[in-house]
Amino acid sequence: MIIEVIATSVEDAKRAERGGADRLELITGILEGGLTPSWGLVEAVVKAVSIPVNVMVRPHSQSFCYTQDELYVMRGDVRVIREIGAAGIVIGMLTAERTLDLKGLEMLLAEADGLDVTFHRAFDEAADQHEAARILLGYPQIRHILTSGGHKSAIDGAECLSSLVQLTKHTQLSIIAGSGLTLDNARALAVATGVSEIHVGTGVREEGQALKYVDEQRVQALRSMFAV
Repeated sequence: MIIEVIATSVEDAKRAERGGADRLELITGILEGGLTPSWGLVEAVVKAVSIPVNVMVRPHSQSFCYTQDELYVMRGDVRVIREIGAAGIVIGMLTAERTLDLKGLEMLLAEADGLDVTFHRAFDEAADQHEAARILLGYPQIRHILTSGGHKSAIDGAECLSSLVQLTKHTQLSIIAGSGLTLDNARALAVATGVSEIHVGTGVREEGQALKYVDEQRVQALRSMFAV
């Protein structure tokens, strides 16, 4: 099982790595669902850990629809993130009709050469998750879809997650289950859906509080859970 942990600071990143995380999703604005972190933070985290750092590229939390100017900003962020040496980016954009914004997506992918690309939970607001996944299969650069199966939590979206795992089997796309995962439910969710990657945030933070640091012991406990 690949365990991806949300990090919002250098301290988070170090604790997650010591706990056994396989990969980081680096963000700011955790209460807003994740926004683009500063370039200084990206550089510091990349230098501080040896595990892959995938960086959120999301300029605001109003929606997943972006103006042309916002897409230009995002493209610039992708370029700098790549130059800093991060492993990947986490992106996602939709049209007002809740279909994938392919023009915006392709603009960012053109700047993402060599980066590991995850399409984030904008996917859950798409009108049709299965159709969206079939479209994303046509983009070899995109290696992951972070999703809760179209529901608020991955637990509620387990049935959709399971079907997405089947849809993407033997392809370049891996389904990452995220949202609402804790030490109490992560293993059962993985068994029920067949996902090979999970994404955890508040569930592995001190006191289960979003604005506290990652709890190294909780990450270790999650790691141990999947070692048996």
